[in-house]
Amino acid sequence: MGWSSICGERPKTVGSPKEKKRGAGTRKDEVVTREYTINLHKRLHGCTFKKKAPNAIKEIRKFAQKAMGTTDVRIDVKLNKHIWSSGIRSVLRRVRVRIARNRNDEEDAKEELYSLVTVAVTSLVLITYN
Repeated sequence: MGWSSICGERPKTVGSPKEKKRGAGTRKDEVVTREYTINLHKRLHGCTFKKKAPNAIKEIRKFAQKAMGTTDVRIDVKLNKHIWSSGIRSVLRRVRVRIARNRNDEEDAKEELYSLVTVAVTSLVLITYN
């Protein structure tokens, strides 16, 4: 039994789709920093060995665009070196990143926000040998 068979009419929606979009657009304008674990293993499945590291960088950029809603994504040098540290073929299976959405201070910028992707700093454990 559906709703129409019980009451004889459909429930009315509150607000138009345009009104819903107006409220949702303001959250993408916030300056925010979040940490993510990106599973590169599933994103690079079936990729040619000699293209794994460059494709990993492209996949990280694509992930940041989707997560933060900005087309201008900047990848930190340390993250690039971290991805390339094990060579072009043996890319890490997962990488923990920190993505920060910042205001663009350049005068002739196309977008007012950009995303900066860096390696997430985890607590380092120091091991001392006696």
